[in-house]
Order: sequence, then C-alpha cells, then structure tokens
Amino acid sequence: MVELQKVVEFLEKELNTKVIPDYPGAHNGLQLENGGAVSRVACAVDASLPVIQKAVAAGADLLVVHHGLFWQGVRPLTGPVFEKFKTAMDAGLAIYSSHIPLDVHPELGNNVRLSRALGLGDGEPFFDWKGIQLGRRSRFEGPLGELKARIEEAVGGSVLLRGDEDESAGEVGIITGGAGSEIEAMAGEGLNTFVTGEGPHWSHPLAEELNLSVFYAGHYATETFGVRALADLLKDHFGLDHCFVDHPTGL
Repeated sequence: MVELQKVVEFLEKELNTKVIPDYPGAHNGLQLENGGAVSRVACAVDASLPVIQKAVAAGADLLVVHHGLFWQGVRPLTGPVFEKFKTAMDAGLAIYSSHIPLDVHPELGNNVRLSRALGLGDGEPFFDWKGIQLGRRSRFEGPLGELKARIEEAVGGSVLLRGDEDESAGEVGIITGGAGSEIEAMAGEGLNTFVTGEGPHWSHPLAEELNLSVFYAGHYATETFGVRALADLLKDHFGLDHCFVDHPTGL
C-alpha cells in the first residue's frame, strides 16, 4: 500500500502539472479521491463508465487517464454520469488525469513515445502553443509508404494517409490526438509530413491544397503511449502493480 497523497505529489512534480497550460475541461490532477491508499493502478485513455467498470473489475484503486471526468463541462450527476461516479466511489477507485502535461513530457509523453516507436528517436520540440512546444519533429528519409507501415505497427491498426506512398516523408511532425485542425500551421512550420490522431473533414482537402502529407492514425490509438509509460513509472518508483484498460473508440 502507498499513500494516495504521495502518489499524487509525485505525479504533480513529474508532470509539472501546475505550470503546463491546457484546455478548460482538462482539470489535470486528482479528480476523485478514495480512502487514501493505492495498491494497484489501472491506466487508460478515457475516464468513461466502461473503463471505470473494467478498472474496478481488475482490482485497481487508482485509475490514471489522459482524458478525465470533466471534458463535457459541468453536468448533472444523473444517469450515466451518476453511475460513473458511484461505481468509482463504491469501489474506492481514485481517478487522476493528465492531458497536455502528459502529451508534452520529454520522457513519458505521447508525442515522444510515438516518435521513438517510429524509429525517429526523441525528435525536436516544435509548434508553440500557449508558451510551450506541443509536438516533436524529425526527418525521415524513406518513402511515406515505409513510414505508414511503421505507424500501423506502432498503433496496432490501419491509418489514413493523405499523400502518395512513393513520395519522401521528409520533415515529419508529430502531435498525437486531435491536432488535425492545425494543418495550415503545420505547413507553416515547414513540415512535409504531419502525423496526428484525427482531424475535421476540411483538414484533408486543405492539406492537399498545401501539399502536406498527413497521417490520421487515430485519436485513441496515438494516445495510449503516455498512460502506459506513466503506469510503468509508478511501478518503478512505488512498486505498484498495474494494468492497461484497453477500450478503443475507433476514432
């Protein structure tokens, strides 16, 4: 058993939670406490009701997620929302969420971990957002078809490529999740290829007009890396057993 507060303090320091900016609905940090102790950690992408149910069934008393409980803003504690909180509280499941702080972490982050999985190393931080560098960039000399195969292996599924597989990938930028709306900014960064999770429909024709190759690799699939790395870190530091709760959205 480890004190919940000690785990939270460790995470806050490691992730620099109080300093790194985020979207209003993120509410990074401890979102739901338990009786004060942790013996097993579950990690997942989303704090959804099915994920919470699976974490409880796995015997976890701390759930670490990338997308927390409050993405939809303030909502009445009725229906599925009530069930989500009740399930966690009845089981003594604490919930900790880290969004942008986990995306940009230089060792644990979704961006750097995906970059490494593609054989691109750590890459260089790029794309200023609210005073921080949001993504990672590297150069890949091979064709887009080869990079596509690497991405599909890394995320465990097929990806959509806007571009010609025979073309060189060149300067590659990575921002996991839903960064597809930043197509014009990515072209402005001098990229030849952009790897992200998902984007709005208009991002595809805009990328074609700007001659920017884009991989849409799945919002969920590109953001499993960080929570897994964070759970591994908690095991190494505190000796806490952990599991990954896989609940893909297909998006």
